[in-house]
Amino acid sequence: MEMNDNKKFIITIDTEADNQWDISHKCTTENAKYLFRFQELAEKYNFKPVYLTTYEMANDDLFVEYFRKKQNENLCEIGMHLHAWNTPPEYKLESKTKERSYLLEYPIDIMEKKIENLDLLLTDKFVIKPVSHRSGRWAINNEYLNLLKKYGYKIDCSVTPNINWKNSLGETGIPGSDYRKCPKKPYMINDGILEVPMTIRKIHIFRKNKVESLKGFIKEFGHFVLGKKQWVRPDKTFTKEEIIKLIDNCNKNNEYIMFMIHSSELMPGGSPNFITNSDIEKLYSLIEQIFMYIYSLGYTGTTLRDYYSGRYR
Repeated sequence: MEMNDNKKFIITIDTEADNQWDISHKCTTENAKYLFRFQELAEKYNFKPVYLTTYEMANDDLFVEYFRKKQNENLCEIGMHLHAWNTPPEYKLESKTKERSYLLEYPIDIMEKKIENLDLLLTDKFVIKPVSHRSGRWAINNEYLNLLKKYGYKIDCSVTPNINWKNSLGETGIPGSDYRKCPKKPYMINDGILEVPMTIRKIHIFRKNKVESLKGFIKEFGHFVLGKKQWVRPDKTFTKEEIIKLIDNCNKNNEYIMFMIHSSELMPGGSPNFITNSDIEKLYSLIEQIFMYIYSLGYTGTTLRDYYSGRYR
């Protein structure tokens, strides 16, 4: 297979505690041992995952030992994924919802201390200073970006084009970020950070298998005419055909492709989406079909660190 240096495939994994969708769930990291299979699959296609890592996962010895070695072999990258609710120091917010907190809900000095603590931990555990970041719950603002820049971060990948998170409230009731007007391609932000947005495009598709009522028909007709927001993100509701249609769109426009998944989704029962061993096998089947197709199109796997270096040598 002839690779095209202009066509880059970036795999991002939100590497976090088990089932963070359930706010009552204990902070466990059993999913760490399920990541080895994913890494091996990526290596099969010469892809290099970016493990965007939270505080609790950076304290999991099994995860650290395995992926520090992989990072040193240039087979993956370790970046930061900051979950404000699990990253010290503790700080009591005025709770108005039952939702997880956004980092940007905290006073600026607490925001900075949480970034500093996680940055120091990742650097200590993995030896190499991280330069890539994704925010918890996709929320970011200028103050947040300025702090990342202060601590030496070069790349952020928190922006989700076409998506408005206003209905995803924080702990204090503030709405999530609105990215509907953000660029879909990489751009410099806050004078020094390269924003590499998640690959999300509108695809025009009519899914006959989803039509079980008049309401279902109207919804699918709307997707066909107006477009459906599609991620390169395996989900129990997505089909191979939908993701392939999105990949073809990106390929036609010679764009990079960014894939994402949560680490806990790779473990049975680690998320609401994939409960059983059978669910996980179906998930891996879909992931491999995606990887195989992207590889067949001549995409080169890259980390975010290397993607940045390739643009700004």
